Amino acid sequence: MVSRHYLRIKTMQALYAYNANPKAEVRAYEENLVKSVRGCYELFLWLFALLPEIAFYRMKKLDSLKEKYNPTDEDLNPNTKFVENKVIKQMETNKTLTQLWPKYHILWEDDTDLIAKLFREIEQLPEYEVYMSTREQNYAEDKKLVLAIIEKVFSNNDLLHWYLGEKNTHWIDDYNEAMMMFYQNVKEFKEPKGEECKIDSLFKSEEDEQFCRQLFRKTLEHASEYQQMIESKLQNWELERVINMDMLLMEMALCELLEFPSVPIKVTLNEYIEIAKWYSSDKSKVFINGILDRLIVDLRDNGKIEKTGRGLYQN
Repeated sequence: MVSRHYLRIKTMQALYAYNANPKAEVRAYEENLVKSVRGCYELFLWLFALLPEIAFYRMKKLDSLKEKYNPTDEDLNPNTKFVENKVIKQMETNKTLTQLWPKYHILWEDDTDLIAKLFREIEQLPEYEVYMSTREQNYAEDKKLVLAIIEKVFSNNDLLHWYLGEKNTHWIDDYNEAMMMFYQNVKEFKEPKGEECKIDSLFKSEEDEQFCRQLFRKTLEHASEYQQMIESKLQNWELERVINMDMLLMEMALCELLEFPSVPIKVTLNEYIEIAKWYSSDKSKVFINGILDRLIVDLRDNGKIEKTGRGLYQN
């Protein structure tokens, strides 16, 4: 399932795009926001289909070696431990995945060059060499290898990243989130579950989808109010000089502080400071932290922040 951190980033991108074209229909941008989040789930499903295809590619190669004019004993009796990996088999036969792959038209069979290159990289892994040093099948070893492949071959693979980005340009930004979802989901696989291993849904709950939609709507709805609040805390600094992205992140943070009682103050503050590190200037995190700190003090003193649980006291 996608993280709240990811949902904040996608919402920020949707708000930034809308602010560049404020005459556009708000609802259209909101629906595009949800559509882009759903696209991350499709990428997640593409990743799940990758290892079964690589194992199938390897099986065909092993079969072809048996057809050689003068096959060796190894050609006739190859080590099939990888192609029979139980975790990969669970992906291939999983009831949820086998229903979703046709729905999203997910097929790797026409991408033989990519599949071959990825397998060559897998072969170079020290973990693969150790794994293939015996022929005994063990579920724990099977899973350990699969997780190593995801982490060390797929996660930072420029070719795979580029290739998927060519299929859908939004996937360039979604790659890390989908890969993390993929890794965490496989980590939860259990041998007794067989083809019924749980495949995560897009959202943890309906609350997460509503979080995304409401953060978008309410930030727009109260933008002028939030800007006035921010301006009141600027010291020797005019509102027009504040970077647009910094202003947007502070507006979103204020929206969470005031409109989402279940989200702790500390979580909101940390999230937007972290996002600023990646999407704004080098000095933005310090600037945003300073402004929000002062605003939080005033809002709490005036009783305007209402949080459930311990959130009110985390600052």
